Amino acid sequence: MFTILISALWFVAFVWLVMVVITLVGLSRQRTLSATTNLRLTASDAPLVSILVPARNEEDRVLEPCIRSILAQDYGKFEVVAVNDRSTDSTAAILETLARTDDRLRVIQGCELPPGWLGKPHAMQQALNEAQGEWILATDADMIFERTVLRTALDRVLESDADALTLIPRFETGSFWERVMIPTWEWVFLMFAMFYRVDDEKSDRGAGIGGFFLIRRTLLDRIGGYEALKDEVMEDVRLAEWVKRSGGRLLIDRARALVSTRMYRTFGEMWECSTKNWFSGVNFSFPFALLCVVSMYLIAVVPPLIAVAAVIAMASGADASALFNPAALSWLLQVLIMAIASRHSEVNPLYALLCPLGLAVNYAMLFDSGLRITTGRGVTWKGRRIYDRRGVPPPRLRTVSSPNSRTEG
Repeated sequence: MFTILISALWFVAFVWLVMVVITLVGLSRQRTLSATTNLRLTASDAPLVSILVPARNEEDRVLEPCIRSILAQDYGKFEVVAVNDRSTDSTAAILETLARTDDRLRVIQGCELPPGWLGKPHAMQQALNEAQGEWILATDADMIFERTVLRTALDRVLESDADALTLIPRFETGSFWERVMIPTWEWVFLMFAMFYRVDDEKSDRGAGIGGFFLIRRTLLDRIGGYEALKDEVMEDVRLAEWVKRSGGRLLIDRARALVSTRMYRTFGEMWECSTKNWFSGVNFSFPFALLCVVSMYLIAVVPPLIAVAAVIAMASGADASALFNPAALSWLLQVLIMAIASRHSEVNPLYALLCPLGLAVNYAMLFDSGLRITTGRGVTWKGRRIYDRRGVPPPRLRTVSSPNSRTEG
């Protein structure tokens, strides 16, 4: 039994070594988008861009700086359609005050959710109904735009003859848990992108960032608009998949210098949002979610615990080096991966020492998300219940070949 445990630990160390290589390869393939110097888009021939901003209970966040940063874009032909999504705070007043200072901003007071709809897709569809642009830019009310990002994004899609572009922003961190968790999220996203070949035009798997998703209006209409995503809690990822399934070309770039966000400020907000999203990320399969949780705990959490136990045993005079060496190596390889991810997330690499904690919490969130949705208790986001037994059921069919062939859940 002891020999089997040692062999298993060396195997785990080998797995982490492979992950180091995959991480480095994945990062080398990521394109970083910089502000363009191409000024060929003149006011006369530039396409109109409609920027859609859903907002619900945003008074304590960065709603006003977000809208002001959008209105400050140096691209000359755009409109902003903001939806007050049934807020119970002063979100509506903030938007209306801003709209009075700039006629490019239109504010819509959102209506009650129709049966079968989730909140964000419904808000986005209301905004889309009012939009006039040839291109649609979906964003969130917590994003901060640099003044060149819209022009740079348009130049990128037009130069590449692409149909959609999603940007990975700079994720700002201001608390202990943000610095522990966000590098793990960025790494998990990188692994998803690598294993599912989201940058491969031949693959129908896609990835989208809801904070910046630029798409041709004609393609979005052909997909069915946000009505086709009405029961999707991760509408950005599903939209990216449908872009690729419909034959469109999707670009995914990093843009830390052009757009940024601080998604959460408390651990409670972090847990609430993650339980909303994570189960959707594994296609609402509880067995697969459980497999992911158990696997990650075995390879990420157990080895550091064994290493600590071995150190304690050796301090008592026992020879536990056979256990300590592979367990400690697994931990160090994790630390190396997260140190690399932390550097890209602009987080102090010392937080990488806590990567087993970050991964443990991350996959506990996945388990909680799967358990709540599978049992019908549902999850909560901004005061709304999502995927509970009395409301909108989670969609489960993920093998459609095109958006038009989708069966509603």
